[in-house]
Amino acid sequence: MGLLEGKKLLITGVITDASLAFHAAKIAQEQGAEVVLTGFGRMRLVERIAQRLPKPAPVVELDVSNQEQLDSLVERVSPHLGDSPSLDGVLHSIGFAPASCLGEGAFLNAPWEDVATTIQVSAYSFKSLSTALLPLLGPGASIVGMDFDNRQAWPAYDWMGVAKSTLESVTRYLARDLGPKGIRVNLVAAGPVKTMAAKSIPGFSAFEDNWDSRAPLGWDVTDPVPVAKTVCAVLSDWLPTTTGSMVMADGGFHAVGV
Repeated sequence: MGLLEGKKLLITGVITDASLAFHAAKIAQEQGAEVVLTGFGRMRLVERIAQRLPKPAPVVELDVSNQEQLDSLVERVSPHLGDSPSLDGVLHSIGFAPASCLGEGAFLNAPWEDVATTIQVSAYSFKSLSTALLPLLGPGASIVGMDFDNRQAWPAYDWMGVAKSTLESVTRYLARDLGPKGIRVNLVAAGPVKTMAAKSIPGFSAFEDNWDSRAPLGWDVTDPVPVAKTVCAVLSDWLPTTTGSMVMADGGFHAVGV
């Protein structure tokens, strides 16, 4: 019996088969879950990628900055969830920052309009997605967000770093407000992995070059599986009293100094 046997999960953020969300969906299926994906923009691409999972998954369009799509999300997801529509888990793996918000000089020079977009899509949307799906979530459900630990300033990460700090705070408040409903809300703070999102960050190689040498367990930036396994663990029933937390999947990098 798999860790997620019989679970129904909604997984966002699949862009390519290198995406962390894709590998989380793959492992979730291998562990017995039924999976529905969401896609944004390049829907045909996401639909093709969904066919590469062990079991082809349905794909629902979702722009988390579009309130109409959020308002209709339950209606559009429910037909894929069987006769008694419900969800046992949600993975929020969504982030975006305009180019002006990343890289040298970005923090001091990015215009508010671009900063606002970064925070809305990368942090506020965690709340938006969670509340949009509340009619499908009940006691025991687990909402998980993808994070990059931002308790310190990183090179080049700039306003995305601020958005991640905001995401971490949003998680704590969601955990507070959804806990009485029996719903857990946590983040998985991953080490750097080579994904399409990572490639958009100027200076990403600085993370790659230093992480493996400093992480006590070592780190392979080409291997998304350890992070995906951690996501599936947090989506499962095996952390029943863990909420409002950052679960680290970074080889222990966060625990050591220079």
